[in-house]
Amino acid sequence: METERSLSQSMDNAKKHYSSLFSLPSIKRSLISIIAICAVGVSLTTYALYPGINSILLGILLLIIAVATDFLVSKVLLRDDPIFVLRRTSAMSFYCWLIWLAFLSLGTALGYFFGTMIWLKLALIGYAAVLTLRIIVLTATSSVSKAHQMLSAMLQPILSSLAFLVFWISTLPSSNISPMIYLYIILAPIISYAAVTMLLHSIDRLGKATYGLPALNLFKSFILNWVSDANEPLEKQLEALGQDANIEVKLLKFDAVKPKAAIVMPMVHPGPFKNIGSSLLPSMMKHDYEKQYDCSACTPLGILGHELDLASQIQNRKIVKEVIDKANFQSHQSTASPFVRATSGCAIASCQLFGDTAFISFSMAPQTTEDLPQELGHIITDEVKRNGLKHAVLVNAHNALAEDSADMNEHLEELKQAAFGCLQKATTQPTASFKVGAATIYPKNFTQKQGMGTGGITAIVIEVNKQKTAYITIDGNNMIPKLREKILGTLASLGFDESEVFTTDTHAVSALVTGKRGYHPIGEAIDQDLLISYIGEAAKQALMNIEESSAGFLQFVVPQVRVIGEDRLQSISTLVDKAIVKAKKVAPPIFGTEGLIFILLLLLF
Repeated sequence: METERSLSQSMDNAKKHYSSLFSLPSIKRSLISIIAICAVGVSLTTYALYPGINSILLGILLLIIAVATDFLVSKVLLRDDPIFVLRRTSAMSFYCWLIWLAFLSLGTALGYFFGTMIWLKLALIGYAAVLTLRIIVLTATSSVSKAHQMLSAMLQPILSSLAFLVFWISTLPSSNISPMIYLYIILAPIISYAAVTMLLHSIDRLGKATYGLPALNLFKSFILNWVSDANEPLEKQLEALGQDANIEVKLLKFDAVKPKAAIVMPMVHPGPFKNIGSSLLPSMMKHDYEKQYDCSACTPLGILGHELDLASQIQNRKIVKEVIDKANFQSHQSTASPFVRATSGCAIASCQLFGDTAFISFSMAPQTTEDLPQELGHIITDEVKRNGLKHAVLVNAHNALAEDSADMNEHLEELKQAAFGCLQKATTQPTASFKVGAATIYPKNFTQKQGMGTGGITAIVIEVNKQKTAYITIDGNNMIPKLREKILGTLASLGFDESEVFTTDTHAVSALVTGKRGYHPIGEAIDQDLLISYIGEAAKQALMNIEESSAGFLQFVVPQVRVIGEDRLQSISTLVDKAIVKAKKVAPPIFGTEGLIFILLLLLF
């Protein structure tokens, strides 16, 4: 569990560096800003030293160059790059012109004391700085050919420098136009490219030497996913870096005249984040199962952590197909026990028997209930069999996330004792025939950015000897503390004797928002009262279609599934973070040396 906390921290550190991608200005704002910088800012700073119409014309010409090259770069040179749409290309120009204007403004201020040539030299320094910034941005993030990257990076700065050159020739005495200016304009792209290459090479070398991973390509894939939701480039690398594993699946289903409901639990973690790997597996499994069997399905979290994350959507589909193919069997277990619950310290365990299968869930709410140690699953499965049962379906309710971190290993004994207690209660209860009802609600008011996955809210209602139990599964990544208790209270007021709430732990809601976690647990960003009303509505709908049912259990293995293990996933996540830390360390000496070279060139004027 200590390793898992380290993994979570590594993933959080990797995600936090991308927060700026969510706050780029709109294309309208970028365009207005570029107009203000070029037509107003450049014109005024130039006019202050060189009053005349040429200064105004310079600003207008630079504006035309900026807008025209942004359009050309986005629509032609980078048309195959999903990142650099016109909005992001314009935003890059806006930030570059902001830097260039800063140098021009400094040159204007110093020009009053040291002569106007200082303005010219600082304008050229600005030209070099913008070149460097554009080259590093495009080289580090763009997936088009190197030639198109370089042409896109250099086109606007070079054309703008030529506009400045025309202004200097038309305004300054010919004796002040040193031939070194021409040489500087030619050499600047070469020097900038060399500096950027050194920086990126050092980052790539870090990845290969430390983790054996292609740091730059991996970084590009991360950026591409964060910016444009493209998952294939990153998943392609995860497939190459992963390994094959046999994935266990547990299926507990209920049948009446036709299929009634299903609880599907592939023993993989629904991560690592966003639309990568198995993050979408809970909702994908639910939707495809329901489409095939015309019944409600849910995918609560099993007793596992990040030991196994699927590498790609291809692997998701492999498991979903296998589940759907094998779920076509007849249920024969016609009796169930009442729902029982036991506690030990902070741990809460619930149990209900369906024939020879024990359905057991764990929670520590309102304390943090995160990924539970696999050792717990082995212990409880063995105990289930010692009690004369054949199968165990073990669910991590994953339904409380407090601010303080928690090591679930520290509560292993409490969890074990709670499970033993509720299992003992369940096996001493008389069994009887049972009824099942199920329903799903997809709240249109809630989004993934707010923490609600596309699997919505599923209610499965079980009635045994007039005891009505509601199992609620929410497609989300955990819940805020005490929300579970509010939900249980509402369900009790609706006539349900017992109930429990699960989340799927889907990481499809992760890395969509900025902040410490990069996601909102259920109840943090959505209206809790509205959520509870949806849950109540789903439970009532399930109760309305309740009917005599039987249960069936199937456990099987999907062979040769490509996964990213915990160690490899931590290496990848750590590398993204360390690559940026490395860049911060090596950038000052590299670009400091680059700046010194540019200054020495200017001293030759």
